[in-house]
Amino acid sequence: MRRGPVPPPREPARWDCRQIVDDPAWVIIGRLVSFPGLRLDARARAGWASQLAATLLALWVTIFAAIGAFAQGPPPSTWVALTPLPHQGRSAIFALAVDPINNQVLIAGNSQGSLLRSTDGGAAWASVHSGTAVPTTIAFSPFKPGLVLAGTRGGGGLLSGDGGATWSVPSGLDGLAVRAFAFSLTTIAAATDKGVFISDEGSSWSSSGVADMSIDSIAVAAVHVPIRMFAAADGPLSAGNLPMFQSVDGGANWSPSPSSPTITGTYIVKLAAGPLPPVGDTRPLVVGTNAGLFSSTDNGASFTALSGGDQLPSTDFTQIAFITDHFDRFYVASDGGGSGAGGLWRTNDAGLTFISLVPPMRSITALAVSNGETPTLYVATFRPSDHVAALWAYHDTGGTPQGPSGSATPVASGSRSASPSAVSPVLELLASSQAPYVGLGLAALVVVLLAVVAHVRGRRG
Repeated sequence: MRRGPVPPPREPARWDCRQIVDDPAWVIIGRLVSFPGLRLDARARAGWASQLAATLLALWVTIFAAIGAFAQGPPPSTWVALTPLPHQGRSAIFALAVDPINNQVLIAGNSQGSLLRSTDGGAAWASVHSGTAVPTTIAFSPFKPGLVLAGTRGGGGLLSGDGGATWSVPSGLDGLAVRAFAFSLTTIAAATDKGVFISDEGSSWSSSGVADMSIDSIAVAAVHVPIRMFAAADGPLSAGNLPMFQSVDGGANWSPSPSSPTITGTYIVKLAAGPLPPVGDTRPLVVGTNAGLFSSTDNGASFTALSGGDQLPSTDFTQIAFITDHFDRFYVASDGGGSGAGGLWRTNDAGLTFISLVPPMRSITALAVSNGETPTLYVATFRPSDHVAALWAYHDTGGTPQGPSGSATPVASGSRSASPSAVSPVLELLASSQAPYVGLGLAALVVVLLAVVAHVRGRRG
């Protein structure tokens, strides 16, 4: 009897570990649950053990990577002390910014004139520029990824096109005190001690107007042409009017804004224009003076007082930051002007009510807010009594603010050191903010093991 050629022995099924990288986690887990290797003959079945080992490894890598990603950010609604800036000295931090694309990338300026960058949310800092003029402002462009500008006290401006990793000196701002930047889709404006300066991309600047005024703050209220801008000076105009100016042609011409009897104070400290509301084409304008906080919904024609009642104190408001694309959600902060009335507040209703976030120190000198529905706030504080500057992070999830967690850094002195705890590490883990993710990982492992046991029993039966 003739027989055909004998086929070669079948090799055991092999698992290519490269699939751990090429395939998403749910595909890997699905293959584990099906275990096609268990349906082969006895010789082929020997290869399934390596498949199981590789899949378990992939599962645990995925779980712990997720836990690590969550652990990078601060716990919900809790103040966390950050690593102090190197060589900061006994002076306040005024320049601080967070990348709108990556909330772990921070840039700050220290008192020696250096710019420092962190890629891990303030856990470590690296010097990216050394100078002599103290940085007073840092701003990421909301329209061009990677574009960052910094202003200094009498040393002009600095420019970065790679998210703050490297810096260059633009032309046209030499010797100026640059205090703030504002962005439209096609134009960048700078507030200086010699008026407003304009640039297309940040590398070359020219004077725009009000050159006889020392401008403290600037805001863009219409980012499309015709570009509307507001600028505020640090000294009063004649007849006691507040020194605020408006341009409706991208900075080509400027005129004084109408005075409003509602606004109190002698000079404007901060201007901020928010996102467009769902209805209408006018952005909210929020103004902080040395005596209060005010808002306008008609391009500065009239203002409503937000401070002075039982919500906010009548003090100087030096920081204003809106939350993503919400016209009615923003943060305001004050250094107190030496009065002890400083603080940090959030509103969810365009300023009708405010919630205190209870910062560890009441004098807020810089504020950076990440881009997200539950943003991370990076805050610089200063304690005038002993000239201590500190950096903090706060993940605002809407919960009740909790005090600083972890051991305080040297710049955050004043917090009591925690006494040694007798609680077991297991209980501490269960009480931590990472407990849900650890539980998720353990549950996933149990599901996988049960699937393996079920398959093994099925094949024996």
